[in-house]
Amino acid sequence: MTTDLNPHSNRSVILTVAEVIDETQDARSIVFDLPTHNAEKFVDYLPGQFLTLRIPSEQIGSVARCYSLSSTAGHDERPKITVKRTSDGYGSNWICDNLAVGAQIEVLPPSGVFTPSDIDAPTLLIAAGSGVTPVMSILKAVLADGTGPVTFLYANRGERDVIFAAELRELQTRHADRLTVIHWLNSVQGRLTEDQVANLIAPLSATHSAYVCGPGPFMDAVHAGLSKAGFGHERVHNEVYTSLSGDPFEDVELGELSDEEVDSAAQVEVELDGHTHQLSWPRSRTLVDVMLGAGLDAPYSCREGECGSCACSLTKGTVEMAVTGALDDADIADGYILACQARPTSDSLRIEF
Repeated sequence: MTTDLNPHSNRSVILTVAEVIDETQDARSIVFDLPTHNAEKFVDYLPGQFLTLRIPSEQIGSVARCYSLSSTAGHDERPKITVKRTSDGYGSNWICDNLAVGAQIEVLPPSGVFTPSDIDAPTLLIAAGSGVTPVMSILKAVLADGTGPVTFLYANRGERDVIFAAELRELQTRHADRLTVIHWLNSVQGRLTEDQVANLIAPLSATHSAYVCGPGPFMDAVHAGLSKAGFGHERVHNEVYTSLSGDPFEDVELGELSDEEVDSAAQVEVELDGHTHQLSWPRSRTLVDVMLGAGLDAPYSCREGECGSCACSLTKGTVEMAVTGALDDADIADGYILACQARPTSDSLRIEF
């Protein structure tokens, strides 16, 4: 195992493994010590966010993979990810085989937008298999800091595959007045269908916001069931991972702008973390690049349009995007854009993060 690593960019940090927990026969949690650099970002992250890990590869040097935090800031002392082996998962298998106590790995700070906007609102959580990881982080945050009722529908192949089974039982006992956990086991009940999803959650359609994470076929059934039960798109939030092909650990090289690019630049007002910034936005540059060039802490991870970390609202003006992978048609219709892909097509714009 490589030790004494050096970060490849100003954004990344080196984390040391503090503990490894076997959750099931093919899933384990990796607990990290807080880093010496950018430690505050690993203390104040949002429930449901993820870490991007730089995993060694003999073929291409490294690959970047995103893994959700199953820990909850303010309630768990150290950050923790939970990883499940898959037959074709290079990253997950490498982590399970190589990350032992004392090992080091390079990561980007917590990122992602799969987080509850209202911690007190009635919440419906739906997960399958290792999709429980970000949902568990949200569940603990909502129960500890919120006031609304929570229903958690959790599907697995069988009883032995239930990750966090003991912790869920403890949470049910401690929050019996607010938390309802519905376990669905394929070995007993068969695969969950859209009709079964709709029947289970129909009573919640007028009050709850849904947060969903799991494999593709499961997500398809759940989305169909949510729609059939009457959940509006604006109250359904999804976490979907894709393998990253680029290297988000490299520092961004912006290069010089031509006089023509400067002269034809659009003007954009960006609201970020409660502050408003007036920026000149060259039409050849993405919004993330422009924000980084202005010294702003732009929220992004992959820069490929796939992770959704840079999603923001376009409230004035128009843009074009080469890739819209993390957004669906309804997101775009609602005014969401990806800052790592957006380039201006109007002279004046306003963006809210």
